[in-house]
Amino acid sequence: MRLFLLTALTMTAFAANSVLNRAAVGGGNIGAVEFAVVRLVAGAGMLGILILLRRGRTGQAMWPGWRGRVAGAGALLVYLFGFSLAYGGLDAGTGALVLFGMVQITMFAGAFVSREAVPARRWIGAAVAFLGLAYLLSPGSEAAEHPTHAALMAAAGVGWGVYSLSARGTRDPLGATAWNFLLAVPVGGLALALLPGAAAPTAGAAGLFLAVVSGALTSGLGYALWYAVLPDLGAARGGVAQLTVPVIALAGGMAFLGEALTLRFVIASALVLGGVALATMPRRA
Repeated sequence: MRLFLLTALTMTAFAANSVLNRAAVGGGNIGAVEFAVVRLVAGAGMLGILILLRRGRTGQAMWPGWRGRVAGAGALLVYLFGFSLAYGGLDAGTGALVLFGMVQITMFAGAFVSREAVPARRWIGAAVAFLGLAYLLSPGSEAAEHPTHAALMAAAGVGWGVYSLSARGTRDPLGATAWNFLLAVPVGGLALALLPGAAAPTAGAAGLFLAVVSGALTSGLGYALWYAVLPDLGAARGGVAQLTVPVIALAGGMAFLGEALTLRFVIASALVLGGVALATMPRRA
């Protein structure tokens, strides 16, 4: 029961990032780039505190090594900026589904490029998930009405997929994540300073508050909790648990933002999540 509750809390935290970002950026409370940078700084601060506390308690080294850090920090920036910019037009649930689908497709492509053994079941699952995304983005959908925002979310999904691939094999995922955030902060700050119109002059306390919550709590603490429960959960069950994130994001969007549940979203979700489940679940439960 404890593992179930902690896993549910973690998935809720991940889904909350979509709701918080949509409420802040879509509601005009803060600029998209500004939200991303504040989220990045708050996340780096929280993760830095966590690894400092861990070092004092266990003596574990703070620096996990350079391998994968540059690629990880770059992919993290693509994810954060694409994610925030996309929620200027997409609903929380739609954005989360596009993100999740593209993450899984990117990781599948990574396995194929690295010449891993790809069983027929994974090919079929990836194809079904891609079909669901194509339907979600087809003419007449909410995402099709905002093609630029949908493309930005797809880029964010690719970024997070590359980020996940870069972290494979690390012995200290929490430490690697903390340093990826810390290394990305200067680049994020530079983007905020140099991009024309990046900072919203009308950003209010509400937008800044939501960005800090997204960075420190639902990202920083959320990732820390995820890495704490994942060893007990296992890779297969962990992958299945993440299938709930778009659904939770949709529920949050309906509850807090007045977003509507559509038949297209239900069908697309069934295809995307069903395809991912087929690709990631073990042959025997």
